[in-house]
Amino acid sequence: MKKKRAAYHHGDLRQQLLNATEQIILERGVDGFTLREAARRVGVSPAAPAHHFKDARGLLTEVAALGFRDFGDALQAADEAGGADPAERLRLQAAAYVRFALQHPARFQLMFRSDKLDAGNEEFSRVSQRAYRVLDGAIHAATHTPLDRELAPDSHGLLLAVWSIVHGFSHLVLEWEFRAPGSETVSKEEALNTLLPQMLRYLPVKGV
Repeated sequence: MKKKRAAYHHGDLRQQLLNATEQIILERGVDGFTLREAARRVGVSPAAPAHHFKDARGLLTEVAALGFRDFGDALQAADEAGGADPAERLRLQAAAYVRFALQHPARFQLMFRSDKLDAGNEEFSRVSQRAYRVLDGAIHAATHTPLDRELAPDSHGLLLAVWSIVHGFSHLVLEWEFRAPGSETVSKEEALNTLLPQMLRYLPVKGV
């Protein structure tokens, strides 16, 4: 029986390490993560994670890739729900962006930390580029630019404006900065139900 439990533990080690990594990031932030702590939490030696991820960067990159995979799915679903209206596509993508950040805060914090990730990882590159292409496609539609052409500078500026506003809003919500000094913390429900609709009204997508 001991041998069977040990084999099961080893077979499930990859997923356990992924789960432990997310929990550590939630508690300590991305910069507080260590491979040694992840190994300790799942009850293996500090060298054991190398069998699955090579090093800390490899483990963090895998967590970020999982994030981008789900993130891309959420953006794609929102984009499709927007139908033929480019402005609605962008608004729904923006809402999906913020919801993902609130539902998966550890992954979201990590996904854009290029200093911690392996940019040469093929799967990470594929899923992160796919997520970007969803936004890029809606901007192409909004600016009447064929998908096989690069965006003009003004159109690329629109992409950057939408992305920056939504990404910044997501971080402000996660860090609970939407409150006056001494006031109560904004809840996730209030952020989604009140602040998010307010922000979406000011996205630079009207009349596109």
